[in-house]
Amino acid sequence: MVNISGNKVIGSLSQLTAFLKIGGIILFAVITLGAAGFSFQPDIGADSSEMLPGSGFLAGVAIAILSYKGFTTITNSGDEVKNPQKNVGRAIIASLAICVVVYMLVAFAVASSLPLERIVEAKNFALAEAAKPVLGQYGVWFTVAIAIIATASGIIASVFAVSRMLAMLSEMEIIPHRHFGMPGSVQKHTLVYTVVLAATLAAFFDLTRIASLGAIFYLFIDIAIHWGVFRNLKEDINANGAIVLTAVALDIIVLGAILILKGTSDPMLLLIAGLGLLLTFLGERLFLKYHRTMEKNSNSRKPQNMNHKM
Repeated sequence: MVNISGNKVIGSLSQLTAFLKIGGIILFAVITLGAAGFSFQPDIGADSSEMLPGSGFLAGVAIAILSYKGFTTITNSGDEVKNPQKNVGRAIIASLAICVVVYMLVAFAVASSLPLERIVEAKNFALAEAAKPVLGQYGVWFTVAIAIIATASGIIASVFAVSRMLAMLSEMEIIPHRHFGMPGSVQKHTLVYTVVLAATLAAFFDLTRIASLGAIFYLFIDIAIHWGVFRNLKEDINANGAIVLTAVALDIIVLGAILILKGTSDPMLLLIAGLGLLLTFLGERLFLKYHRTMEKNSNSRKPQNMNHKM
């Protein structure tokens, strides 16, 4: 409903929720650091080398990448940005800088107050657990409130960006599209498809699996895009080949780690991810082949029709 309401409503709501969640998390982290005496030394606790092997650390990096992927929402919403040639780049740098500051504050706050085994046990409430000496049960309620705001705003922003990207690809005839009797623009239709797909994933998978699937798909897409840029667009956009190939190599390392880790702990997830990638690739390939055939046949008929009229 929010995304259908228009760009002004989305923009105002996004600014409000961004202020609330960023301000709330920073406040919470500062309170927790204060309770720990502003110590930036981690609480070692048990031997962390046994609890988090090298592959586990790299797999954690893969999940953490999703925490920074929000900047792609900016690029996907470029049509809505004033003076996009300059402001899109500035917005990306600003968003990454804010994320780094917020995440580092949270990491220091939790790590300086809780040992690793307590962090693993607390899971999503690690920050509330770290702030318990000061806030008590209020810390849990505060964490839940911030999590709800952050989740809602993230969903709104992602749906906004993805629906517009899908609409653009539909209009370029790169992906298939059907109206199914729905009124309105293509973007409104892709908005519905995005919400339905997200709801389906939420109904059948827990958040851990959704995050892992998202990391796997995102890394595959990132590798494909970087490789495509290197092979086909490097000269056109003056891309630095070394930087592009470095990004591909790092993506492969992180992707390999998460595949190894999930292969031992949740092989069904890899089967689902592989099936999803296979169906997407085959479906897109068949669609493009069919579309090109139809376009070729249409072009071949035009001269014949013109000669017949003459």
